Amino acid sequence: MTKLTRRSFVLKSLTGAAGMSVCALPGRAAANDAGDGFKPAELEAMESAAAAFMEKHKVPGLSVAITKDERLVYAKGFGLADKAKGEPVTPDHLFRIASVSKPFTSVTIFRLIEAGKLNLKDKVFGPGAILGTDFGEPPYKPRVDEITIEHLLTHTAGGWSNNDSDPMFSHPEMDHKQLITWTIAHQALENYPGGHYAYSNFGFCVLGRVIEKLTGKAYVAAVEEEVFKPCGITGMRIGGNTRSERAPNEVIYYDQDHESPYGMNVRRMDAHGGWLASPTDLTRFLVRVDNFPLRPDILKSDTIRTMTTGSNINPNYAKGWCVNSRPNWWHDGSLPGTSTIMARTSGGLCWAALTNTRKMNSKINGDLDHLMWDMVGKITTWPAHDLFG
Repeated sequence: MTKLTRRSFVLKSLTGAAGMSVCALPGRAAANDAGDGFKPAELEAMESAAAAFMEKHKVPGLSVAITKDERLVYAKGFGLADKAKGEPVTPDHLFRIASVSKPFTSVTIFRLIEAGKLNLKDKVFGPGAILGTDFGEPPYKPRVDEITIEHLLTHTAGGWSNNDSDPMFSHPEMDHKQLITWTIAHQALENYPGGHYAYSNFGFCVLGRVIEKLTGKAYVAAVEEEVFKPCGITGMRIGGNTRSERAPNEVIYYDQDHESPYGMNVRRMDAHGGWLASPTDLTRFLVRVDNFPLRPDILKSDTIRTMTTGSNINPNYAKGWCVNSRPNWWHDGSLPGTSTIMARTSGGLCWAALTNTRKMNSKINGDLDHLMWDMVGKITTWPAHDLFG
């Protein structure tokens, strides 16, 4: 199988306290017996690949889920969720998923499009636009009132990019309304909307507020109603900012770059990078937006094709998803203490892999992508079971 063409950007990080790292420890089989139905030698080869990845990148904990033909066939945790307590990772542990959050926001937007509540060409800011003047009074900085929903989904709004001036990592004391109001008033666009690709966390933060405006619900409640409920997802939630705010069954994060995993406003990242999930719940989502026939999708086939078609500006990024011509679609994520990926492949496989560490410039996200292709490439015959139940 051909590997995914990965994006070359990650979420911007904050400098903080020194991270910690240890060599990976052996994995522990899932309670549902992840090895059932696999050839023993092939299963051993999969898990040896995972161990090698963990050793190379000093990953304390790794969790993986794989579906074949929309059946969950493998779910396993490796290493430690909490080094101090010696707590092994299980398939039920929650991890911060970072930018893997963006497809959930995108699918929610497309659910609202199918419901007739908006369309891709709708303007976002200004009189008559979706958000109107909720975030400051005109006149805005030049071209802000030309931004559309499609521009935000495709990272072509013209500014507010994932660089040293990323608004999402500034003014941590501000809430969403304060930050958006401040940004559109003080941070000018660098390009005309629709003419230039620049990955924007802030753009997806704005989409979260669009969802709130159109549904009359908090972002979390809207995603729960539009996406989690029809997918059968019950365990996902927005992460806390500090270690003391960890959710039940959430791993501890260990960074290797002298950055604190607990020095960010993760709650404010909600729509672009704030969700917690297990790999199993990520695959529950993937098999309901994969355009395969065995499980009913929560979006129409034509809608999924629109959502996963790259823009003219960047054919390798669609609307909340990285894509290629196979067609495969996926997203990865990166924050201090977190490296993640989920993918839908044209060969009928979906997977998610989450870790509780990161080291910048170490190619950990690229290697996590390679690991998953390597693991599934070991298998010649897939089990017939379905761990989704």
